[in-house]
Amino acid sequence: MSDPFVLVHGAWHGGWCWRRVARLLREAGHEVFTPTLTGFGERAHLLSADIGPDTLVQDVVGVLETEELTDVVLVGHSFGALVALAVAERTPERVRRVVLLDGLVVEAGETAFDGLPPESAAARKAAAEASGDIAFPPPGGAAFGLADPDDIAWVERRLTPHPVRTYAEPFPLRAPLGGGRPVTYVACTDPAYPAVHSAHAIARREGWEFRELASGHDAMISAPEATVEALSG
Repeated sequence: MSDPFVLVHGAWHGGWCWRRVARLLREAGHEVFTPTLTGFGERAHLLSADIGPDTLVQDVVGVLETEELTDVVLVGHSFGALVALAVAERTPERVRRVVLLDGLVVEAGETAFDGLPPESAAARKAAAEASGDIAFPPPGGAAFGLADPDDIAWVERRLTPHPVRTYAEPFPLRAPLGGGRPVTYVACTDPAYPAVHSAHAIARREGWEFRELASGHDAMISAPEATVEALSG
């Protein structure tokens, strides 16, 4: 039986963003789960000031437990890398390996805001404050390294505001990161996405396998075949 994949989306996205990758993985014989985190995507109606890191971690832990999954390949894209690392730490017995796709990674005890370039963090905090301190609105689809106009339009129709507490409060992480599971970091390089570059030094220090993928940040949309290849192995 092929390993099940659990794919965790990043900021502003939802499980919808994995559609192309999920299809390819299923065609290859894998079980695939693409949970949408609370307050995002088709669950945007649940957005509230109460959504914090623990909410998102429990969203994914709940999938692993209720589906009774083991030997999981747990994938976290962008901000979702923090969710994936915390889930691996919570339930290491269910996770075989972790893959961080152009992931945002911070030191244990730091917040997601700490991992961003200062100007990016300041802009998102200001946007959240301007909209009531619950969430900050999404950028345009081109911000994620997408070039195809149809892809950009498809993404922009689906992006939703991101709950600010999940960036302002630390995820439940301890050193060494990853709950003792093998971790692979896949860096998207064409074009690069500067908001996650602080993760690269951490990935190398932790001794994680480090791969590069010649695609933009939303590689699962713009380069699904290459993304599947990068996630496998």
